[in-house]
Amino acid sequence: MSIVRHGVGTGKGSGQRSLPFAKATEADGWLYVSGQTPMRDGEVVGCGIVEQSRIAIENMLQILHDAGYAAEDIMRVGVWLDDARDFWSFNGVFETFFGENPPARACVQSSMVVDCKVEVDCIAYKRK
Repeated sequence: MSIVRHGVGTGKGSGQRSLPFAKATEADGWLYVSGQTPMRDGEVVGCGIVEQSRIAIENMLQILHDAGYAAEDIMRVGVWLDDARDFWSFNGVFETFFGENPPARACVQSSMVVDCKVEVDCIAYKRK
């Protein structure tokens, strides 16, 4: 089994600090994308749950595409919401990306490590 780490050491967190993990890790057709928040250039952007959800999902999909995978390859998405009341608003955004054939998903309420409203990660599979 060969393991490929995508974006190792290139991620930047709040304050432009280097992050000690890969953006994604690939092994035998499986791609594990690390949690993505609504960050651009190391800073949280977007003021509401709808905008932050869109940016976080776009960040996740960009890493997926950079690794040669498509949204259709996603098997499972993990979602962390800072406020459970944002569940239905998040679902509306999620549906615009995944439509009528969505992947499996888990969604929990959790305090965020960075000052944002949402974080998403995913596991994708593509037959090699």
